[in-house]
Amino acid sequence: MFPATSLLTLLFLVLSITGSPVEVRHSPITLPIVRRLNFTSGINNLLQHDKARVVALRDSIARKSSSSSVVNADVGYVAAVGIGSPPTTYNLIVDTGSSNTWVGASTEYVVTGTSINTGQPVDADYGSGSFSGTEYLDTVTLGSGLTITNQSIGVASNCSGFNSGIDGILGIGPVDLTEGTLTKLPSMTISTVTDNLHKQGTIPQDVVSIFFEPSSSQTETTGELTFGGTDATKYTGDIVYTSTTTTNPASAYWGIDESITYGNTTILNSTAGIVDTGTTFILIASDAFTNYQSATGATLDKANGLLMVSSANSSALQNLDFHIGNETYSLTPNAQIWPRPLNSNIGGGSNAIYLVVANLGTPSGSGMDFINGYTFLERFYTVFDTANSRVGFAKTSFTNATTN
Repeated sequence: MFPATSLLTLLFLVLSITGSPVEVRHSPITLPIVRRLNFTSGINNLLQHDKARVVALRDSIARKSSSSSVVNADVGYVAAVGIGSPPTTYNLIVDTGSSNTWVGASTEYVVTGTSINTGQPVDADYGSGSFSGTEYLDTVTLGSGLTITNQSIGVASNCSGFNSGIDGILGIGPVDLTEGTLTKLPSMTISTVTDNLHKQGTIPQDVVSIFFEPSSSQTETTGELTFGGTDATKYTGDIVYTSTTTTNPASAYWGIDESITYGNTTILNSTAGIVDTGTTFILIASDAFTNYQSATGATLDKANGLLMVSSANSSALQNLDFHIGNETYSLTPNAQIWPRPLNSNIGGGSNAIYLVVANLGTPSGSGMDFINGYTFLERFYTVFDTANSRVGFAKTSFTNATTN
């Protein structure tokens, strides 16, 4: 069961706000998220699924087909979400690359007194799976105090590509990504959970913030979503914002412009890409990848597609700097390394040293030349601000962690 709205929540909600997102201290409107790594279908799946996701992201915008929703089924941050009254809890992948919320992949949807069957068919194709079913309106509960009434959800009657224990997706991407998911109403968009929290007055701003903590465990509660503001206990210094990009297709997602340098070497000139919770690695354009491989002295492990460095070269690694707006966000040498306790899960030796920067598969100039996946996001607090069309970043106490 989910607790009722607390007095602290009510006090928070009546605060008037202007300018930057509200700063939430010890917020009652946060939602824990758990990282789950699933390797049951093969050691190559991490990078393969990332690349399948890239194809789906690009293709869904190019063709404006039934969905822009894509998800990496082997890696995900999962939130426990209540639906109905009384609520049934569903484990949903948190996805910034899609905007529909749907259930039914594992746990069957439970109809309650708040469930309204709209009769509208809904479907989505994914890079590594799909779902189809019926739209319902229902009460959605996100942790303590975050209740949404009449939220559109998809109830799957058929789905594929989702591992046991995953019930669906909590989509927190831009609302335009929902266009075409109601197959009989192809021009209609569906308000996201964040949009409706704001419209219904539950949160003061249409903002969601994400915190990840680096971890070498396959399943561990290492993350947090904060709706309607930011949680100052999770970051250090200031949050600095950059406007979302206008370059297509990155502009359809949480897209930004950035350049990348390694030490004093330019790896990627300023270009557009996206920030994405559903991508495991940091993917960069093929020409940038070649530059990075050369600069680091890495070799390609053909078994899993990842770069590998010797112990001597790992000791010589330099910072990988992401230049976003007027700020520089540095991935330390350790942050560029895949967690070694998980090497066996990607088919690597226990002492091998793999890098988390991988090949996007297309040259720069495509309009989506990088994806800053969770191996980037676990080092920087990130704010997705719909109202102001911007993304913010800040350092955390784990930015320079040496856990890998």
